[in-house]
Amino acid sequence: MRRVWIASVVALDTLLFGTLAILGCLVIPNGNALIWCARPWAAVILGVCATRVRVTGAARIPTGRAAVYVTNHQSLFDVLALVRALPGQYRIIAKKELFSIPVFGWALALAGFIKIDRADRDKAFRSLEVAARRLQRGLSVVVFAEGTRSPDGRLLPFKKGGFVLAIQSGCPIVPISLSGSRAIMPRSSLDIRPGAIDVVFGQPIETTGWTLERRDELIAVVRRAVEEGFTDLKRLDTDRSTHSSEGAIGV
Repeated sequence: MRRVWIASVVALDTLLFGTLAILGCLVIPNGNALIWCARPWAAVILGVCATRVRVTGAARIPTGRAAVYVTNHQSLFDVLALVRALPGQYRIIAKKELFSIPVFGWALALAGFIKIDRADRDKAFRSLEVAARRLQRGLSVVVFAEGTRSPDGRLLPFKKGGFVLAIQSGCPIVPISLSGSRAIMPRSSLDIRPGAIDVVFGQPIETTGWTLERRDELIAVVRRAVEEGFTDLKRLDTDRSTHSSEGAIGV
């Protein structure tokens, strides 16, 4: 019954605020209406799912300039947590399948969210060009660096596109560490458990002086910053060490 109740609330919530966002984007074509509607939309879903969002380091977010937010990806709930945690206006680079969802996808398109097709290299590069124009307009851009949700909680390799975007635009990278969302709704499950999501903003990393030839070095720097605030990863490493020690004692 809980799953049916949650599904019903999510559907109605998305229909209501998605429709309002579409109307708002048609009246005010800069797309900002979506973010205004997204915050109460996320709050309703998080509330009905008994999910809390705890934010650390929000004061580190640059003010008065666009930034590239680079974050890990554990669960569908990551987007909800980011919507609650991120201030101001921004656009997210999202997989193309989301834009096909009625109402929800239409609102994303009207608001200027960036559609990416990772299976098509040329289209992916064109998406980055669109993202660059957003940054030039002063809009921050959110990049899920792994490109997809982690199946086991560990960080996947970081894709290069977001870092190319940051270097070419000269915008700072703000690393974000998301923890707790996988325990609420893992990638392979539809069950939703009560819990808390921690959103940790790291120190901004300036990209001035970095070149495309050194992008792998920049990726390594940002990855370490994400790992620093990623408490789920530390817990996994601790559990792994504990199991290894138990195994050694058993032998």
